[in-house]
Amino acid sequence: MNNTLKKLINLILCLMLIPCCMVGCSGDKSADNEKLVKVYYLNSAETGLIFQDYEIKADMSETDSVISELLEQMKTQPPKLEYEAPIYGPVNLLSYSLNGGVLTLDFASTYLGTEKTTEILDRAAMVRTLTQIPEIEYVTFTVDKAPLLDDDGNIIGNMSADDFVYNAGNEINAYEKAELILYFASEDGQELIPVYRSVVYNSNILMQRLVVEQLLAGPNTDLACASLNPQAKINSVSVRDGVCYVDFDGGILTRMGDIDPKIALYSLVNTICETADVNKVQISVNGSSEGYFMEKIALSTVFERNLDVVRQ
Repeated sequence: MNNTLKKLINLILCLMLIPCCMVGCSGDKSADNEKLVKVYYLNSAETGLIFQDYEIKADMSETDSVISELLEQMKTQPPKLEYEAPIYGPVNLLSYSLNGGVLTLDFASTYLGTEKTTEILDRAAMVRTLTQIPEIEYVTFTVDKAPLLDDDGNIIGNMSADDFVYNAGNEINAYEKAELILYFASEDGQELIPVYRSVVYNSNILMQRLVVEQLLAGPNTDLACASLNPQAKINSVSVRDGVCYVDFDGGILTRMGDIDPKIALYSLVNTICETADVNKVQISVNGSSEGYFMEKIALSTVFERNLDVVRQ
């Protein structure tokens, strides 16, 4: 075969491959844009979301058919090993209904046995996928016709894509799992007890703010006691040059029972210093570091980790 013929064959092959590459990278350009959606899945580690572009085959005016098609996609395990379908196993969808822009998904009772991290990610995947349908503004979950509740027994209610916000300009995991070390007071209020907590959090939240929120929420064990006033409000949290600056309202100055103020303060400082890139903490109240923490400790101090008050 001469060189001219070889070049011609190669050129023809390249031209044949171009449309395939365009579809694989950015979808079929001739397709109606409103039919192109992102179907969300869990990653194989069940720590975040990933998606695949998908072209809806049903007529977009037939909303029920579109819903059914997308639900079927989320029930089907993709060929890629790193993708995990959000509707599978214990996440057994029994029925769905659409009323006034709210899509209700009803699941079998086995749904409640889903591990918490996975459950939130499953929910995020379904809500973000289904709210791309123009007629669906919100998605709500029920289990055997009863509203889905959060860990505190509150009804979760209607969810929109905005409830699972991704960082601007980046399709990254909205929710991630973290293992935290939180320091709470001992029963006599004279020592700190480390409590290990697994949480699922919005990746837009600064980690230092997350741990302070978790600390204010109190311990989830009888082995430790709340060290800070749970009614205290966080005004702001920021990190600069290894120092975490955290500002509260006046509620942070309220002493909890017999908890030693030093223990209360270092429950906060030690917890924050367990996070990456922080080794010092500056506390302020309504923007001021004047005055005293629980009338005992000058707020003007920049505090460092204190392991001497931690129970060994």
